[in-house]
Order: sequence, then structure tokens, then C-alpha cells
Amino acid sequence: MEIFIAQIINGISLGSIYVLLVTGFNLLLLVAMIIHFSFPIVVVLSMYVSWIVLGLTGNNIFLGVIAGIVSAILINIITAPMFQHIMKKRGDVDINSTMVLSMGIGMIITDFLSHSVNSGFPIAFPDNLTGRNLGAFFQIGMISISRGDMISLSMGIVFVLGLFWILYKTRAGRAFRAIAEDPAGAKLVGIPILKTGLQSYAMTGVLGGVSAVSIAILLGSASPGLGDQLGHKVLAVSIIAGLGNLKGGLIIGILLGILEALVQGYWSGTWSNSIAFVVMLLAILIKPKGIFGIKL
Repeated sequence: MEIFIAQIINGISLGSIYVLLVTGFNLLLLVAMIIHFSFPIVVVLSMYVSWIVLGLTGNNIFLGVIAGIVSAILINIITAPMFQHIMKKRGDVDINSTMVLSMGIGMIITDFLSHSVNSGFPIAFPDNLTGRNLGAFFQIGMISISRGDMISLSMGIVFVLGLFWILYKTRAGRAFRAIAEDPAGAKLVGIPILKTGLQSYAMTGVLGGVSAVSIAILLGSASPGLGDQLGHKVLAVSIIAGLGNLKGGLIIGILLGILEALVQGYWSGTWSNSIAFVVMLLAILIKPKGIFGIKL
């Protein structure tokens, strides 16, 4: 029972990462109308930026965290004009073109990290960021919660709740939801489509930066291929929940994290990496539009 509870806790921490990534992915899909498949790769690039700043500043945690968040926002905003060029006419958007563009950006970033940063070797984050040098935050028998797990989980909860508050309690959030529900109607009532889309890039950049810091704390390392692994998980969660379904992505993200943690705890090998895709195949066969339905 202790192993089971410990893996549930680990799964919730892992699931909170998936939730942050899927929420950012779905927000861009709903408001900017793009399939940003390389969004998790941008997150990994922000992890590398944070690692570089930590090295240059003598492991200054504050500057490292700020660098990770700011870099994710800047990368999203810098790439926004390329996507907006494709979707100038909001009603005639070719989602497939945005997906191809996103994949191209992801390949460039991955190749850059593989050849130009740390000679392509994985990077490791210092213990004062991950909290491993401070011992467990809470421990009873085999049930142990590290300080890194607590920080990562807390960040995920705070920022996801903050995003939902913005979406459902603010004027900007109403504009986001109006565009997601009826782009043509939103344009008729004076909502600036491209400007609001740019705001969604910035907001997604914040989520990406927080995700980068959370993953660095939780895993303690990163590699050039990590972005592709996370990208596959994000796509799987989105399809299982229903493309664009924010609430569904939250639930499925947490459940997938718990399922993977349980598999890691009770089965040897790397079966956990296959779990997301087995569930995705079953979901597609049973409910092609996702468990909670497509919100497009």
C-alpha cells in the first residue's frame, strides 16, 4: 500500500507537468488556431537557457528561473509572426500548415541543442534548484515527498488555476473564449483577432516557462530529445481528452501521470512510455472525438 500511495503522489507531480503543457497547447489551438506540436520543444529550449544562466551566475536560482520563464515568452512571441502570416484570414486557416511550420521549428531547435549546447550531452541542474540537497519534505515509511515534488506540484496548481481564472473571470478571458467559440462573430463585435492571438502566445509562453522550471525541478536533467518525448505525450493527452478541451486536458493529464507512475512502480523496463499511446489508440477507436469532446 505504501508503494501504491508513493506512486500516486509521484504521478500527480508528473501529471501536473502534462497539464501545464497540454493547457498551453490547447490555448494556442483554441485562440491562435494553430497546432503547435513543437511547444514542448520550446519548453526544453527554455530549460537549456535556464541551465546556461545558472552556470554563468554561480547557480543563482532567482536569475535561472526568471531566464527560463522570460525565454519561453520571448520565443513564443518571436515565432508568432510566422504563424500569424499563415492565419491572417482567420476563417481560412490551414491547421495542417501551422503544424508543419511548428514541426520545422522543433527540428531546428532540437538540432541546435544536439550540436551546439554541451556537445549534445544531457544537462544536469544543481541541487539547490531541485531541492535534493534539502532532504524529503515529508516522509512516512516508503511514502516520501521531496521538496522538488512539492514545488513543482504547487507551481502547476497555482498557474493552471490562474489561467482558468483569467479565462472565466476577466475581460481578456472572455475574448479568448469568444474567438474559440465563434471567430467570425468575435470579429464582428470588434474583438481584435490577431492582437488577441498574440496575447495567447504570450500567455502560453508563461505556461511554457513555468513548465520548464517545473520539469527541471522534477527531473533534475534535460536532453535534446526530451522535447520530442514530451510532445508525443502532449499530443496523446490532447487526443484522448478531445482537441482544445481545456478541462478534459486537465483531468486526462493528471490521470496519465498517475498511470505512468504506477506502471513504473510495478513493472520493470520502460513500459510507461508506451502507456500514453496505448490509451490514445483505445480512445480513438472508442471515441474518435475524445472522451470529453473536441472544442473547435
